[in-house]
Amino acid sequence: MDLIVQKFGGTSVATHPARLCVISKITKAIEDGFMPIVVVSAMGRLGAPYATDTLLNFVKENAGTMESHEYDLLLSCGEIISAVTIATMLNERGIKAKAFTGGQAGVVTDENHTEAELLYMEPKRLLKAVEEGYVPVVAGFQGVSLDYQITTLGRGGSDTSASILGAGVKAAQIEIYTDVDGIMTADPRVCDKVHIIREISYSEIFQMADSGAKVIHPRAVEYAMKANIPLIIKNTFSEEEGTHILQTTEEIKGEIIRGVAHRTGRVQYTILNSNIDLLDKVAQEHISIDLINIFPTIKVFTINEVNQEKLEALLDKEGCEYSKITHCAKITAIGEKMTGIPGIMARIVRALTSHDINILQTADSLTTITCLISEEEVSKAICALHEEFKI
Repeated sequence: MDLIVQKFGGTSVATHPARLCVISKITKAIEDGFMPIVVVSAMGRLGAPYATDTLLNFVKENAGTMESHEYDLLLSCGEIISAVTIATMLNERGIKAKAFTGGQAGVVTDENHTEAELLYMEPKRLLKAVEEGYVPVVAGFQGVSLDYQITTLGRGGSDTSASILGAGVKAAQIEIYTDVDGIMTADPRVCDKVHIIREISYSEIFQMADSGAKVIHPRAVEYAMKANIPLIIKNTFSEEEGTHILQTTEEIKGEIIRGVAHRTGRVQYTILNSNIDLLDKVAQEHISIDLINIFPTIKVFTINEVNQEKLEALLDKEGCEYSKITHCAKITAIGEKMTGIPGIMARIVRALTSHDINILQTADSLTTITCLISEEEVSKAICALHEEFKI
C-alpha cells in the first residue's frame, strides 16, 4: 500500500463542516488504496479561537512579550488541537487514527526557536503506527530539538512539515489542501486574466514562492524536490484535479512564461558615494538586499520597507549621499522555457512601457526576469504580461 501525505491548512480545519470535508478526503484516499499520513495546521485565522495569531494576541494583551521558548510552546498548541480533533473524528467514524506532535512524528530540528531548521527526520514511530493500521495525524509547523525543546518552523511551516514527512517515509506523493483549486498564474486579487496552472516544475514553483506568490512555502518545495516526490496543490472543498508539481518540465507543454509573482513594500536606494565595504556593513545589520546594480560611481539596490529606518541610520553614520524611491514593487516573470530564447526581456519592457509603466530597475536569471515598478501599477503590469505572453 502506497503512503501519501495529505496536508490540510487552517481554513480546511476551521469549522465543523470544513473538517467533515477533510475526513472525506482522507476516507477517499483510503478507498483508493493509499495509506494517508495527515498533517494539519491550526484552526482558522486571526479571530478564530485557536488560530496562531489569536493565541499570540491573547498572551501579548494579557501578559506581555514572550521569550522565544515560550513563543514556540504557545504556537505549537493550535496545530496540536487540530491534530487531536481530526484524529478523534476519524476514530468516531471507525477509521483508526493517532495524533502526533511534530516531535513525536520524528521531526528533529536545531534550537533556533521560531525559525528552526531540520536536522533529520526519524520516521520509525510513524511507520509503526501505519503498520498497526492507524492513520497518523501530525501537528504541522513544529518539531523538537535534540534537548527535547518544542520548536517551530516559521510561517508556512505546515507545508514544510508535509514535505519533511513525505521525504522521510518515501511517500508516493504529497497533497497540499487549501481553499483554492490550484496554483494560479498570478494573484487573482490583482489581475482578472489569471488561470490555474495544471502542471509546473519544482524550480518554477520555487521561484514563484520565493518571488512573493503565496502558493506554498519555498522550503516545502525544496524538501519534496530533493526527494523527487510529486507535490499536488488541491482544494479541500472541491473535486478539481489541482496543480501537479513535477521534477522536470519534459512533460510540460505551454507558455514561455508560466506565472508572474509580485512582492510589494520595496524601497529603492541610489548611493552616490560610499566606502567599498558598505555592503558588508548592510549585511552585518541583517538587512537583506533584493535587487542590486553596481556601477563605478553609484550603487543601486532595493530592500524591504521594514528595514528602511535601520538602513538610513547606517547610511547617515557612514556619511553616504543617497536618494530613495518608496512604495515600489517587484514583479517577476517565471518560466524554464525562457532560457536561451532571445527577446524575452525586450517583450517584457515593451509590454510594460506600452501601458505607461515606468521600469525602475531590472534583474534576470536563467528562469526569471524581475522588474521594479511602482506599487500602484502592479495590477496593470501583471495583466499586461498576461496579454503579451498569452499566459
